[in-house]
Amino acid sequence: MVKKQWTVSLILVVVSIFLIALNMRPAVTAIGPLFNVLASALHVSNTSISLLTSIPVFCMGLFAPLAVPLQRKLGTKSSITLLGVILVVANGLRFFKESYQLLVITSFMAGLAIAIIGPILNAYIKKKFPQRFTAVIGIYSFGIGVGATLSAALTVAFYHAFANSWTIALGLWVILAIVAVVFWLLAIPTEQPEFGQNLETSEQSRNPWTSRRAWVILLYFGLQTSLFFSIMSWLTPLLQDKGSTLESASTMLTCMSIVQMIGNMAVPVFMEKWPNRMAWIRALGLVGVIGFTLLWLTSGTLLWLAVLLIGIVLSGLFPIGLLLPLDEAQNDQEANSWSSMVLSGGFMLSAIIPIMIGVGYDITGNHMWTYVIFLVLMVGIIATTELLKK
Repeated sequence: MVKKQWTVSLILVVVSIFLIALNMRPAVTAIGPLFNVLASALHVSNTSISLLTSIPVFCMGLFAPLAVPLQRKLGTKSSITLLGVILVVANGLRFFKESYQLLVITSFMAGLAIAIIGPILNAYIKKKFPQRFTAVIGIYSFGIGVGATLSAALTVAFYHAFANSWTIALGLWVILAIVAVVFWLLAIPTEQPEFGQNLETSEQSRNPWTSRRAWVILLYFGLQTSLFFSIMSWLTPLLQDKGSTLESASTMLTCMSIVQMIGNMAVPVFMEKWPNRMAWIRALGLVGVIGFTLLWLTSGTLLWLAVLLIGIVLSGLFPIGLLLPLDEAQNDQEANSWSSMVLSGGFMLSAIIPIMIGVGYDITGNHMWTYVIFLVLMVGIIATTELLKK
């Protein structure tokens, strides 16, 4: 009976992690499907709409170092609960007013919460599932992929279902956040010892900020995250620029997200059998170069192939980015500090690219530089495999 209860308890923990992960993207990625709608309704530039993606991504980097002190102060359960409530407020406020300033504020709030949740959950998974952390990270990244997919699939549908109200389309994601917070509170027992309260150990912990390898992992994470948020923000307008309708472009974004969602779960499972991270990065990088070249130079049905390939690439690059700092960590303290550094610097780096794309489009009136940036990111990701060689 004890063994059964423990198994059920672990399952509930994993479900809780999955539900929290569902909320790690919609507040940001729901902007992309309505990119042109928001720019028109709010009478702002493409660069201004790009900021709605870049601000939370930058915050994800800026505030990630707060994960360690907050976890020490409150413990895992209370920390995640507090951050989940911030996500509830950020999404809920979008219901009330058609305001660019309000979108900026709520994007900031979402970025703050997501920034701190990431390192805390990474470290918690490493401690709670030491022998199976690759699989649980797969479930966590799968949850993030599902959240991104849902936002891609449903935001435009919500927009049309509620009389073309983008405030409702964005605000409805509050429901997902409420469900996650409530389940987290119920599934993680209060009396359970909290990870983060017992950080005083005799183990030596290496400082990632002085490690060359940690900086390379940070670079990799920043490049792949730049790729993800840029394509989630700009795929719909890119496809519309090639003649697709809003509905058709949204459908293609949804299909890409579904491929990514499936891969977020499948790739970590495959990596348990074929664990060579560098080989995975090189292979995915090559597929990415092909995919973005097709997206740039083709039209019609070939765009579907391009979107499919890009989805496959995104599906693998992100879980690898989560695993690399955990692979290096020699104890629980390092799992938190290395993840915090990688996510912090990586997200801050990746906040630059969506703005660059917006500025480039506003200046030139075309997307040539957008495609060039995507290809440069792919080449940079492949190059990190050489830097990570010991």
